[in-house]
Amino acid sequence: MATLSAPLHGAERGQVTNLPLPRYVSLKAAEGNVRRGPSLSHRVDWVYTRRGMPLQITAEYGHWRRVQDRDGAGGWMHYSLLSGVRTVIVDEDMLPLRRQPDANAQVLAQAERGVIARLGECRPDWCRIAAERQSGWVPKAALWGVDPGETRE
Repeated sequence: MATLSAPLHGAERGQVTNLPLPRYVSLKAAEGNVRRGPSLSHRVDWVYTRRGMPLQITAEYGHWRRVQDRDGAGGWMHYSLLSGVRTVIVDEDMLPLRRQPDANAQVLAQAERGVIARLGECRPDWCRIAAERQSGWVPKAALWGVDPGETRE
């Protein structure tokens, strides 16, 4: 079980869940409608189609969460389409996954830009990720879906 520790001095909390805002989640479904507003009567602006895609929740309203992706695009999604499982997107092409959180450690595999990986332990500058039966440590700055000051056990 991962634990989260990040500076929360004066952090905003969701009115519905009382969880910190903003916070990261992932797309639980194979596809999810992104709407203009928090109800089924609002127009669908687009559809996310990558299961596990990391998203950032920025607001809550009833059963709806306002989310945004790494490009800053977003809208409202029903909470049932979202998961608390943490994932990240690799933002650097051919990112080396290393045995230890050290730039000189052995390279175990490489990840292409855009790969969605499961987020594991995070230290101040490194995170452990796993994707397609490969895992290793990568610099936190090469990922989207984890905050710079965030640590996880």
